[in-house]
Amino acid sequence: MRNNGNHHSPALPLVSIIIPAYNVSRYIGEALRSIFAQDFKRYEVIVVNDGSTDTPELESVLEPYRQKIRYIEQQNRGISAARNAALQIARGELIALLDADDVWREGKLTEQLEFMKQNQFDMVYADALLIGEVPWPAGTTFMDRSPSDGPVTLDSLLDARVTVVVSTVIVRKDLVQQVGSFDEDDRNISEDFDLWLRLARAGARIGYQKKVVAEYRFRTDSISANRVKLHEAALRVLEKMRRAVTLSASEKEALDRTEQRLQSIVILERSKTMIVNGEVAEARAMLGKARETNSSWKIPIALLALRMFPGLLRRYLEKRHRP
Repeated sequence: MRNNGNHHSPALPLVSIIIPAYNVSRYIGEALRSIFAQDFKRYEVIVVNDGSTDTPELESVLEPYRQKIRYIEQQNRGISAARNAALQIARGELIALLDADDVWREGKLTEQLEFMKQNQFDMVYADALLIGEVPWPAGTTFMDRSPSDGPVTLDSLLDARVTVVVSTVIVRKDLVQQVGSFDEDDRNISEDFDLWLRLARAGARIGYQKKVVAEYRFRTDSISANRVKLHEAALRVLEKMRRAVTLSASEKEALDRTEQRLQSIVILERSKTMIVNGEVAEARAMLGKARETNSSWKIPIALLALRMFPGLLRRYLEKRHRP
């Protein structure tokens, strides 16, 4: 790992802003501009190049900012390892997360830090406008699609009643380190969900600020855009939580509900792919087996449609899945 940072403020920063970078040279300039436009200035910026294949382009974009940022270059180890590398050198009491393809709105830090202080939260997050290749109407926000409802607890996180937008998070660095930082075993997906669960279980006070403070870039080429991979990763996190800790009855029920829902989504998405590929018998067998253990009403409906109208269903799905 190579640390090329040479920017040091006279006083210690309050906030360390962490930006992992992997093949994001076309976006990171906008992310950095949104940071330096903030009215709150007691921060440091740590950019971690996680073995990007576009390193020359990335470093060209970073060049105008090199005196304002701390830059780490490492072999590709995944987003968790990139964030942990930044955590190791971070000097702030607080950590602010920003993905390189997202941007902050003006006043983001000031508003969230005040919200955090007033309510004595250990971690806060907020809403974000969806930008980029968004399949929904203009003006749709992250919370329009995945709302947060009620207090943020281990129970509500397990039950998916609340959803944390990564690029709006500010959290106490000492708490992140106390719970083991980001898990590097499961690379690239759901590492954030895993951390929120561990923080909540450790008693961290987490607050949702009902305000749009950032812009979240929806990219069809990103890992998070792949529903099956995303939900499979979340299922691994839930299974890890089930094995690692003793849950209360309500927490276990919440975990079970979310697990069933995510499993049904994965099964249905896989069956769609099979049908489009002409593997109708295989899809029917998978749905039939899934019905034995999964209570989702969508699975028997899909199985019925496949049995009664296989040709019509395949043509419909082919049209929906056409590149």
